[in-house]
Amino acid sequence: MELPLPPSLPAAAAVLALALPGLAALLLVLICMIAHVTARKMPTFHRHEKEKFFVNAEGRKESVPSIHDPPTRELSVVVPSYNEEDRLPLMMDEALDYLEKRQKRDPSFTYEVIVVDDGSKDETTKVAMKYCKKYGSDKVRVLTLVKNRGKGGAVKMGVFSSRGKKILMVDADGATKFADIEKVEEGLKNLQPWPNEMAISCGSRAHLEKDSVAKRSYFRTILMYGFHFLVWFLCVKKIRDTQCGFKLLTREAASRTFSTLHIERWAFDVELLYIAQRLRIPIAEVAVNWTEIEAFCHDMVQEV
Repeated sequence: MELPLPPSLPAAAAVLALALPGLAALLLVLICMIAHVTARKMPTFHRHEKEKFFVNAEGRKESVPSIHDPPTRELSVVVPSYNEEDRLPLMMDEALDYLEKRQKRDPSFTYEVIVVDDGSKDETTKVAMKYCKKYGSDKVRVLTLVKNRGKGGAVKMGVFSSRGKKILMVDADGATKFADIEKVEEGLKNLQPWPNEMAISCGSRAHLEKDSVAKRSYFRTILMYGFHFLVWFLCVKKIRDTQCGFKLLTREAASRTFSTLHIERWAFDVELLYIAQRLRIPIAEVAVNWTEIEAFCHDMVQEV
């Protein structure tokens, strides 16, 4: 009796391409169900004893600030990082160059950059500490988490340890041009007056969708469209790009949304914006310059 031949690689790839959107749909539905069930109770925020302190530029331990304290800086930049020893320097050099020049132009502008090492297995903390020693721990602080929490959990830890009136979350890969913070700041300004001092401005890659479709593989394009449709249908109606890691929040908006956030890993942005919608927090979506960084699997490890 002849055994059936295994499917060809193109056929297998086609099957995988068709299966991935279905898997993504099931995963998103599962996330929504979990969020719905757990949202009956406020999430508890647990900080390990070692995470209550950070090491300053002189090597001494200091207690981390709290989001519930009055702000003492104009801007906090939160950088979630997992195994980013190679990509982090490019992003930090660009961000700190911009922030330093802005402060020289306007001495009233104050900032801090918070690098959250999400349980990395490489030298991410060591690399980030070089910037702390160069610029001082008042401007650059490194929070090293005891274990991996996921990107959402890392951002949440940074937000809850921030001192800024406004809080910017930005990816460690430097995919978004940092100077585009001025664009999301303008988006935030245009939402005034802010109800209860709450507003969010989201960087967006939606204007680059046609170019990204042309460059991406077939199954990633199907996955992208499937995910966007499900997010629009189930969760967030008015924001085309929920996943861009370049978001600016007022301090009160960050405190309210992240205090209610349950999901700490993949798709935490969706729940964050869903919470903001439910709280009637005004949200702006602003086009930003963005370059796709070829590290898809690497990033998914942190989020999943």
